[in-house]
Amino acid sequence: MKKLVIATRGSKLALWQSEHIKAVLQEQNPGLEVELKIVVTSGDKILDVPLAKIGGKGLFLKEIEETMLRGEAQLAVHSLKDVPTEMPEGLKLAAITEREDVRDALLSEKYPNIDALPEGAVVGTSSLRRRMQILSLRPDLTIKDLRGNVDTRIRKLKEGEYDAIILASAGINRLGLLDAVEHVYPISLDEMIPAMGQGALGIEAVDDPEVLEIARGLADEYAAVETTIERAFVDALQGGCQVPIGINAQVTEGSNIAVRAVLGLPDGSELLQETVVIEREEAENYGRKMADDFITRGARELLARAEEAAFK
Repeated sequence: MKKLVIATRGSKLALWQSEHIKAVLQEQNPGLEVELKIVVTSGDKILDVPLAKIGGKGLFLKEIEETMLRGEAQLAVHSLKDVPTEMPEGLKLAAITEREDVRDALLSEKYPNIDALPEGAVVGTSSLRRRMQILSLRPDLTIKDLRGNVDTRIRKLKEGEYDAIILASAGINRLGLLDAVEHVYPISLDEMIPAMGQGALGIEAVDDPEVLEIARGLADEYAAVETTIERAFVDALQGGCQVPIGINAQVTEGSNIAVRAVLGLPDGSELLQETVVIEREEAENYGRKMADDFITRGARELLARAEEAAFK
């Protein structure tokens, strides 16, 4: 193969991610030409409606996947947390990259952390998962929907529309935005459990042996183990971006794996959560096992109520 085309959104973060993968691919495959093809997605066009009401993060993938299925591109680079657990026929999740910081982060011009936010402070997020967890910590806060690319979100914070906003630490780090606002507080995993796959890039590829072989060079062993647990948990619960689920697996020293999970109602009033440490040998089937335990405790019913609440 002499040339590979990567389909990408045009946001700064999407372009950074695709340019990063392009550079790695060219280093790993001397003589391979890699080109980016910018695709405008439905999620980029619809900015005035909460994601949960219009189909979730899948809206950022549809047109990119159609571009690949038409043969106009062979790869796509996604934030793995945005990639559904089921892939369209003809496409594969070919590799999962080494993870950046998996945590969420609170950004504010005035307040250094969650505890410092005054009563009734306005916090911006479009994520039901983040809404649920911050309200469980601080039910007095006012949550306001937040859409747009990272620059737009930070601009709205600086203009005083929000007292604080919540973004993924990985995106802030990748774009070098730690100095963009006065306070960037990485939220501990004890305070807020990330989305499945957060911090990793998912490499989607056409189902072609040559393309898949090239993409496999981007894979990270630890990230694959961790995100297999996370994605299996969400898949077993049939939970997409329209329902609030946090799940994080982390390979620790000694090759144990710490697994944290939470789900509940968007207002944070009811939660199911658990933190366990498992042996590495248990990893392959643990996500589904943990989901079954949650289902026994009433997870399906709670998620149905959460979805109903999100669409009100």
